[in-house]
Amino acid sequence: MRPPGPAARAALAAALLLTLAAAAGCGSRLPESDFEHRATGQATAGGAPVRVGIITSETSPVGGAAFTGPRDGAKAYFERLNARGGIDGRRVEVHTCDDGGSGVGNNDCVHKLVDEQRVVALVATTSLDYAGASRVSAAGVPDIGGQPIGSAYDTYPHLYGIYGSLAPREGKPGWGGTLYGGTEVYRYFKREQGARTAAVVSYNQSASAAYARLVTRGLKAEGYKVVTEQVDFALPNFRAAAADLKEQGADLVFDAMDTHGNAQLCEAMDAVGAKVTAKVTNVQNWTSTVAEDYKDAPRCRNALWATGSSRNYDDTATGQPAVREFRAATKGLKTHSQWQLEGWAAALWFTDAARACGRDGDITRACVDRFMDRGKPYTARGLLLPVTYERLAEPPKTRRTCVSVARWKDGRGWVTQAGDMRHNCFDVPQLGYQP
Repeated sequence: MRPPGPAARAALAAALLLTLAAAAGCGSRLPESDFEHRATGQATAGGAPVRVGIITSETSPVGGAAFTGPRDGAKAYFERLNARGGIDGRRVEVHTCDDGGSGVGNNDCVHKLVDEQRVVALVATTSLDYAGASRVSAAGVPDIGGQPIGSAYDTYPHLYGIYGSLAPREGKPGWGGTLYGGTEVYRYFKREQGARTAAVVSYNQSASAAYARLVTRGLKAEGYKVVTEQVDFALPNFRAAAADLKEQGADLVFDAMDTHGNAQLCEAMDAVGAKVTAKVTNVQNWTSTVAEDYKDAPRCRNALWATGSSRNYDDTATGQPAVREFRAATKGLKTHSQWQLEGWAAALWFTDAARACGRDGDITRACVDRFMDRGKPYTARGLLLPVTYERLAEPPKTRRTCVSVARWKDGRGWVTQAGDMRHNCFDVPQLGYQP
């Protein structure tokens, strides 16, 4: 399930990750591999290397696979870039740091990358606890294309998440502590798939339940009949929830659960014969591992839909050269995911900013930041829906928002739906929520 709009994605990520962290029962911890310097690609003779940093919660309590996609996509882009001569002949030197999923570890990574290594920018940040965000901002270091797991990208200047922001970003999240997101996903399924009844499944855990309430509110704003199902976090009875949503005639199923919970719910839906138009998942689960993750739920597996704000990483056959380039450069990876593609797009975004600097002088933090803060939409060669960073004094009441949609089909992978994402757009209300 995708949050109701790019700005609201942090709510889902926080809900799922807090749920998983609670299950792990872990507190703060320092990274297992404190800090790592990796120079990618071939050396070039065009001057000093351009240093960038990537912070990832690789060894977090929720497991490394949950966070490493953006990093892997960004590194693949820089490796390809260096093999082709770098930025105006200068090699991009990538410094990676594992923050261990803790605030202490994140601050440690920020110190090492920003203060010691003096990176020009951070790229594709993916942190469970971005505790060092204020330090990054205070140092004037542009953070480009990070995943909004928390509210940092709607709070601080110089931070540019992969989905954009319209908030003032003056030290408080959103507008006075309130973030906003739209209902375009629900509008899409209503208009294009004829859905009228939606089930929302959550754990009886605070973060999961809070996100489920947000989804329920958005669905009701779009006129859906909403069936809510809550399962026990420790001993979930997914079969009972599946039976009830079948009885209620749900067309759609949304959730506020982790991948394991989703797989169990799907198995239960197959077991009770629940057939739905779509079991809607989010960009974090838009991966090539679906067949394995949902191996015991073939009917539900083939009803999985994913929504997001970037072009389907599996869409290589419909004239998408940027996607084909990404796939060719990452063919050595064991799995593929939408987060990898978004990490690739983040690295491309930095590269475009750095090249713009090269026309005016040296590649500096300030120069890169001027490019990022210029107020013009960015699409990463069409991989992203237009990403905008503005500073509106008041939140918009409505907004025209587009959505990328794909459906899983065995033997074909993720199949793009609804045509080109740039034209799958809706004028929808913006709903406030607390991060």
